[in-house]
Amino acid sequence: MLASTLLIRLTSAIGIADAVKQTRDKKKANSMLNKLNKRRGGFTLVEIMIVVAIIALLAAIAVPGFLRARKRSQASRIINDLRLIDSAVDQYAIETNRASGFSVEVRDWTNYLKAGTNLYATGKDILGNSYGAQKVDSLPKVPQATFNSMSDVTDNTFWSPYN
Repeated sequence: MLASTLLIRLTSAIGIADAVKQTRDKKKANSMLNKLNKRRGGFTLVEIMIVVAIIALLAAIAVPGFLRARKRSQASRIINDLRLIDSAVDQYAIETNRASGFSVEVRDWTNYLKAGTNLYATGKDILGNSYGAQKVDSLPKVPQATFNSMSDVTDNTFWSPYN
């Protein structure tokens, strides 16, 4: 009986010693993690400045290209408007029996465009310049102010045959 009691107490003491050792090991591991976390608490000013510089560099590269592409798409829209105007003037001339060289006012050729579009409502390009009166059997021309404002992204061959 005495031996079994001693065995139980010895087992309990070993269990307690193991528990204390495990607790010490956990505290030691936690203190190591805390030291590691304290050292890596946040980003340094230099790291933040490098990230900002990279973002600024990417923006400096991308923004001019985006603006150029936007202007080029506006020029393409103006070319498309000129094609629509040419068709509208031709339809007007056919329906009203007008001869070549007859001047067609804006209010007349806009009636042959799709209702609800900006070109139908105003007779102007997307920059606000009027296309003006058109002549039957003559290609419409790019408004001079539009041509000048788009000259940095287009050349004369781009506007052909509407220049």
